[in-house]
Amino acid sequence: MSQDTEHVKCLIIGSGPAGYTAAIYAARADLKPVLYTGMLAGGQLTQTTDVENFPGYPSGIMGPEMMEDFRKQAERFGTDIRFGYVSSVDFSSMPHKMVVDEVKTITADTVIISTGASAKWLGLESEQKYNGFGVSACAVCDGFFFRGQDIAIVGAGDTAAEEATYLAKLCRKVYMLVRRDEFRASKAMVTRVQNTPNIEILYNTETKEILGNETGVNGVAVFNNQTGEKKTLDVTGFFVAIGHHPNTDIFKGVIDMDETGYILTKPGTTQTNIEGVFCCGDAQDNVYRQAVTAAGTGCMAALDAERYLAAKEAEELV
Repeated sequence: MSQDTEHVKCLIIGSGPAGYTAAIYAARADLKPVLYTGMLAGGQLTQTTDVENFPGYPSGIMGPEMMEDFRKQAERFGTDIRFGYVSSVDFSSMPHKMVVDEVKTITADTVIISTGASAKWLGLESEQKYNGFGVSACAVCDGFFFRGQDIAIVGAGDTAAEEATYLAKLCRKVYMLVRRDEFRASKAMVTRVQNTPNIEILYNTETKEILGNETGVNGVAVFNNQTGEKKTLDVTGFFVAIGHHPNTDIFKGVIDMDETGYILTKPGTTQTNIEGVFCCGDAQDNVYRQAVTAAGTGCMAALDAERYLAAKEAEELV
């Protein structure tokens, strides 16, 4: 084997709650996992401020600090954590072959994919400026911080409608900004939104700028794309619900996915259609997208990988 090629028993692609949890369990099972963090070590939570809904942190914790705890725990059990990204994969033969940073080849008996997903944003400079300081892409994660306040949410699909009704239970007023003159959401979800008294739907409305100061968001400038009318909404929170994009592009054409790019796993497991390849976290979960559920599937992936290898070793002894 050449100097630029390395063989491992278990390769974990991506960090975050799913990847680090998989690493903890895989290391304790003596799979000697190697984990490549990806370009954003720690995943989406490193871009989150307060995390108050993860069990075990009764006073809450900063997202980057929590991911640092996850990393330290994975390393404590012997995980080899490396900064880098997997640039291509070849699952056509065993062991599986991956190229890291376009230069180093890794072969692996098992692969755990935990590359996560990224929220889609509007592309406004002010959106990123106040991200974590009044701007959020997760109502379930951050809605609690806006109890009794006025907020705005942008989006027109089922996710946006669901998050708007969720926020309406916590917030005094929810402005729902819909770019067209109709929703993309299902009729049932639209009816639910329309029947929620503290949700005000603004059709044909787009966001021009999110306003704020050193303490966070204090308004949003919007305009009607049909009439040109401009107005400023007095809100302290701005939620973006225009979808997520799973970070699975390098696996397209290689592994089974749904139409939006989420990797498909066998029900009740983390197994993909490729032998010895498992997937956990937001790369395969387009429903819950929570840190705690990602960690749970990370545990499942490591257990599935360990059982797969144990079964293979038993076959070889027969």
